[in-house]
Amino acid sequence: MDALMSLFEGFTHAVTPMNLLWVILGCFLGTAVGVLPGLGSSMAVALLLPMTFALDPTAAFIMFAGVYFGGLFGDSTMAILMNTPGQASAIASTFEGHKMARNGRAPQALATAAIGAFIGGIISCFLVVFIAPALADLSTSFGPAEFFALALFAFVATSSVVADSVLKGLMALVLGIGISVIGIDSVSGTERFTFGVPELFDGVSLVTVTVGILALGEVFHIASRIRRKANDNTINSSGRPFLSRKEFGEAVPAWLRGTAIGLPFGVIPVGGADVPTFMAYGLERKLDARRQDPAFGDKGAIRGLAAPEAAGSATTGIAMGALLALGLPISATAAIMLAAFRQYGLQPGPLLFDRSPELVWGLLASFFIAMVVLLIINLPFAPLWAKLLKIPDPYLYGGIAVFCGLGIYATSASTFELFILLGIGIVSFVLKRYGVPLAPLMIGMVLGPLAETNLRDALLASGNDVSVLVSSPITIVLYIVLIGALLYTGVGRVRARRRQKVAARSEHSVDATVS
Repeated sequence: MDALMSLFEGFTHAVTPMNLLWVILGCFLGTAVGVLPGLGSSMAVALLLPMTFALDPTAAFIMFAGVYFGGLFGDSTMAILMNTPGQASAIASTFEGHKMARNGRAPQALATAAIGAFIGGIISCFLVVFIAPALADLSTSFGPAEFFALALFAFVATSSVVADSVLKGLMALVLGIGISVIGIDSVSGTERFTFGVPELFDGVSLVTVTVGILALGEVFHIASRIRRKANDNTINSSGRPFLSRKEFGEAVPAWLRGTAIGLPFGVIPVGGADVPTFMAYGLERKLDARRQDPAFGDKGAIRGLAAPEAAGSATTGIAMGALLALGLPISATAAIMLAAFRQYGLQPGPLLFDRSPELVWGLLASFFIAMVVLLIINLPFAPLWAKLLKIPDPYLYGGIAVFCGLGIYATSASTFELFILLGIGIVSFVLKRYGVPLAPLMIGMVLGPLAETNLRDALLASGNDVSVLVSSPITIVLYIVLIGALLYTGVGRVRARRRQKVAARSEHSVDATVS
């Protein structure tokens, strides 16, 4: 009850005309930056940080909240329309969302994403208000062994469940992990896979890999097919920016499942919303093994888009609560906001609620306002955004290629990064040509450093005793669930192959009888 009263008091601070203006401005800026390949909410917050010194802390962080959530909406918009997510957290939305857009259902895809992000964000904001003190207990129960087990779980689940071919999935995973270890080893100081090139000493940027694999690779893929099909951007730009009753009923369970998956990851530092979005999509693919929805992987399934959108927004909302209550930055954007708090002489944590309650509860209230503003902004403009796909392919993808280069150069100010972007784009084109999935590569790139660091920490702390990796209940549960998932997946695929063989034999026998 005290939390509810404090939240109402926070609304009195957040709904002042100036603070409402900052929320709306932040939502517009975050969405605008999110639609640019290579840029996202973290880049927007970093660019706006020096510009907020003239604002009081409450107004500055209310604006940051709008930018943070608006960046997620913008990332998803371009992920769906052009297969070019601004950040890794929107990668999972490309798998089904872009297929929906290319099959004339872009407004419905954008509406699915907007409503899913709203549902996940609102639920997470309510939980942040009421259970912030319990976040510390959940976060402190994870050590290096638990983080390694979680990363391994994500590795195997992504490469075996998301990918249609386990071998191709593992190959992409290994490639992603290999890219992630390029650079100077943080422990021994030795060079790894740098080939003596000084520009590779700091490793390969995740932003460069994301833009190269998904955006520039898609440009090359479309360019190779552009003479076969003049323009396959079949888009119903005048379509309804809302869901039918059937579509809404199909999306609701996926929204709720995605939210449930995303909530715990708001307090577990595994890279922000990247992991839960992949896991939410993988769960929907797993559930589809029984339903056999032909839209999955072909025309685009609403459930495959709804779940990762809700998961990403739920993770973001809880992550903001973890930052305020624990001082724990879960993502790159949260880390930038932690630096902003310190610039204002504030230290996030339990004491912040006592020393600056108007800031904390005003910021929490602004989360709810930002979600409503973004829903209002995104739903009516869904057909307008969808009209981007009416642009002819040469101009559309040529513009994407330019924005890819501009986005990477803006984040790195290095021409060498542009050559890396070109090389990764060519690799992506080859992978697409031979049907190698991209999701395992990205998850290997994102979680590779996390898995390596925590494996080393666990072994160093235990004197190289390997049993430490399975010494806690959390790790044991994760490994048991992983083994169960692998067995279930393996049995399902064996049964599917048997059914295919039986169907092929029966078809052959029918043909023989007819002849």
